[in-house]
Formats: sequence, structure tokens, C-alpha cells
Amino acid sequence: MPVWCCRCSLAGHFRNYSDTETEGEIFNSLVQYFGDNLGRKVKAMPLVEETSLLEDSSVTFPVVIIGNGPSGICLSYMLSGYRPYLSSEAIHPNTILNSKLEEARHLSIVDQDLEYLSEGLEGRSSNPVAVLFDTLLHPDADFGYDYPSVLHWKLEQHHYIPHVVLGKGPPGGAWHNMEGSMLTISFGSWMELPGLKFKDWVSSKRRNLKGDRVMPEEIARYYKHYVKVMGLQKNFRENTYITSVSRLYRDQDDDDSQDRDISTKHLQIEKSNFIKRNWEIRGYQRIADGSHVPFCLFAENVALATGTLDSPAHLEIEGEDFPFVFHSMPEFGAAINKGKLRGKVDPVLIVGSGLTAADAILCAYNSNIPVIHVFRRRVTDPSLIFKQLPKKLYPEYHKVYHMMCTQSYSVDSNLLSDYTSFPEHHVLSFKSDMKCVLQSVSGLKKIFKLSAAVVLIGSHPNLSFLKDQGCYLGHKSSQPITCKGNPVEIDTYTYECIKEANLFALGPLVGDNFVRFLKGGALGVTRCLATRQKKKHLFVERGGGDGIA
Repeated sequence: MPVWCCRCSLAGHFRNYSDTETEGEIFNSLVQYFGDNLGRKVKAMPLVEETSLLEDSSVTFPVVIIGNGPSGICLSYMLSGYRPYLSSEAIHPNTILNSKLEEARHLSIVDQDLEYLSEGLEGRSSNPVAVLFDTLLHPDADFGYDYPSVLHWKLEQHHYIPHVVLGKGPPGGAWHNMEGSMLTISFGSWMELPGLKFKDWVSSKRRNLKGDRVMPEEIARYYKHYVKVMGLQKNFRENTYITSVSRLYRDQDDDDSQDRDISTKHLQIEKSNFIKRNWEIRGYQRIADGSHVPFCLFAENVALATGTLDSPAHLEIEGEDFPFVFHSMPEFGAAINKGKLRGKVDPVLIVGSGLTAADAILCAYNSNIPVIHVFRRRVTDPSLIFKQLPKKLYPEYHKVYHMMCTQSYSVDSNLLSDYTSFPEHHVLSFKSDMKCVLQSVSGLKKIFKLSAAVVLIGSHPNLSFLKDQGCYLGHKSSQPITCKGNPVEIDTYTYECIKEANLFALGPLVGDNFVRFLKGGALGVTRCLATRQKKKHLFVERGGGDGIA
């Protein structure tokens, strides 16, 4: 049975260097982190294929990242030693923030007080570090400006923290599964990751740059290329499925949120056990022949970067499991592409008032398929996403919103030929004869014959590998984790879970659904881990004469 060798993941960090002194220096830095005992084991382990998984139970990773979308990629980038500094001639348009940055220009942002820098900033994220990092990368973007980033990046090898990124598919996560015919809601520049401008990359791929918004498939290719060009491949493992993440033991002081760092009671700990086995991660890797190879990893820290697109939300009503009811755009798009809905007289029912529902409406509309559009809100509801989008930049979504307002159903008229909206309605049930029962806010019921139904009311992350499906980590511990309604509760500056030490969460899991904001999570986690690593080194130096220097 193939195993995943620690040497592939760690020694790969310096495999590209030909100079033996450089190799030795970098390897010694890893030995310093792990301890001499683990260092001997790493050198003794056989080298196997990099596609295999780790099964040597003597190895504990400092960090295991679950999820290889933009959140996981950005965190891997920063844990690999890339550090952001204020550019030499940069002046941030926010004068107060600029003066704070000038106070410690010689330090990387990772080494500065993020709470101090974030104070007073406002933005579209509820997480202050996300707002801070976004305004450093895209100053005044919400005011329509396209100012360059005030940061430049340096690769500092001595800051490398060994880690592994586990993902179901190629780097880029759910972006590889999105419908390719739709444009992203965000500008291409807002989708980019540090160190590689999206415009520079995309201009080498296509000549015609008609606008700032791009296709999801381009974003997916960009993320995959990013991992390669930044030299992060050695940290990534594809085709991995997590079945269990469990706590191995709990220190008595784990419940003390005031101090989760190493305490004086650990002074007698042996160097070989210096990396604590806080977490056991079990799962399997699907290999080329389709078979599953089980694995078990140990980690001091786990970072959850799974996103929230794993499990589409359901209405939880009668008949929702009939085969004509879809719950995702790829399902609906596939049905259209295969001609299953071609020539149908009966309309498609689309449920939801978000942008994914709007995408489905446009998809049906452009395929000459009549639409019944059902949503619970009033068309004048100020929280509708369409009201937050400029008309010039998003004409297709405003076309949908215009239809929602002007082509609504009334008892005096029949369904319109192309599109009919049902504001303040919900679906009561689906019937086996492909009919649906709708009910208005006043209680009036209506029955319609359908050719298909598409329920697009959001999605939930798949955290089945955690106890209680991860619900206990949320602000509302009795409810499932969702991006908007019940995100994971974290320390807003370190992104560590409030209810679980050494477990971090970032991206949509903590409410940052846009790529431009999830990068702040990588900054917060990296600063926290780097700070603790420094404290550990100080602890070892003071713990005895033969400590790790």
C-alpha cells in the first residue's frame, strides 16, 4: 500500500536548490522546528511518489490545511515564508493608516499589531483583519478607485512553517466546478492572490480583454497556475477526502482562553514530543485506478478552509427528492446542454433571490425556456443583492431584477410567456406528476405544471468530519454552519476557533464569501502561528543547555 512520505512534503521545500549548503541550512531549520529526534526520522524515511499519502504515525505536521481553494492557497503561500512589506514609495490614501504603517516600515505586516492597524477601518467584511488586508491590497476599492497595492512581497525561507494542504480536486477548489458560461460577480483583480496579478496572467492567455469581470473557468486555471508558479505544489495533495478530524487530548488549560500558549508546566517535555499531537486527521486518497487508499495524519494545528459550497441547502418539503428537482447550477446547466428541456412547453421553477438564482434565470431565458421565479422577499427589500450592484457593471443582473419587479404574477392574468415572478411566495410541495404547490404570504395556494425545478437558496459546508457536523463551532451551536446566518465563531485577529484551541477557520466559514476578503484570514492565521513558533523557540532556549537553538 502506498504511503505519503514526510520527506516528500518537507524535503521538497528545498529540492529545487542545487547548492548543498543552502539545502543543509534549510533542512536544519526544519530540524530546529521539529526537534532532533524527528529530524533523524525524516532523513531515514524512504522517498516515494509525491501523490501518495503519509502513513508513518511518528510524524506530526505543524499545520494541516483542509481545503485547497483560494483560502487554503493563500494560507499556504504565507506559511511558505512569503512576507508583505510596505513598498518603499507607497502612500496609502487613508492618512491615519498610512501613518501607522510608517511607524514600522521595516517590519512585515505579519510582524505588526493587526488590531492596532485595523482600528477604525470600515469595509464589507465583519472581520477587521480582512478589511485591513483588503485595503492594503486594493486601497479605496469600494469607492471605485483602482489604486495599486501598497505592499510588496519577499520570500523569507526561515519563516517557512511545514504544512500540507488537502483537497478533493486540483488547487482552486470549488472554482473548478462552477458553471463556465457566467461571469464572476467580482472584478478579476479582486479574485487575484498575492504576488501574481490576474491581469498579467490573463493577458498572456487571451488577447481580447473586454471587461473587468471574467469566467469562473479562468479563475480556476489562474489558481492552479498560481500554486505552480509560486512553488507551492509540494504542499498540496489532491483527490483527498477527509472522514474524521478528532482531538487526541485536551490540556487542562485548553479552556482558559486567556493563555493558549505554552505554559511553564511544559518545561520538562522531551524535544521529540515538542510538536504536540493535538489532532488526528483520517481520510482516504482516490488514486488513478479509482481505488481508495486510507491515511492518518497528526497535526499540531488544523486550518479549516473548506468553503461553503459542498452541500446545497434544501427546502425540506414533500417531493423535493424527485429527479426533476435540481439543487445546483451545474445540474441545471447539464440538463439544458443535454437537451432534456428543449421544446418543453411547461416552465422551469427557479427558487431563490440571490445571484445564483439569477444566473439560472439567465441560463433558462437565453435557452428560450419559460421561467416561474419564486422568492420569499418583497421586490423592494433593501437587502436584495441586486440593490447593491451598480447597473453599468452588472447589466445582466439588473435585467433580472427589472423582470422581478415588472413581470410579477397576478390573479387576473396567466403566466407570461418568458418569465413570471412570484414575490413573497414559497413552495409547499412537489408532486410526482411534476406539479408544484405554491403559497403566497396571504395563504393563497396555486398549482403549476413544471418541466423542472431548480432550488438555489444557498449552501452549507460539509463538516461531517467534525463532531456534531461542526455545529458547536458556530455562534449558534445548535444550528448548522452557514456563511451568513451562523459562521464559525473565531478570534477576529488570529482566526482561531473560540471553542477549540489549535483549530482555525477562514474564508466563507467565517463569513468572508468574497476572495478579496478571505486573504485576511491567511494573514491572521500566519501571524498567530509565527508568533507561537517564536515563543516555542524562546521556551526551548530557556529550557536547558541542550535545547534547540
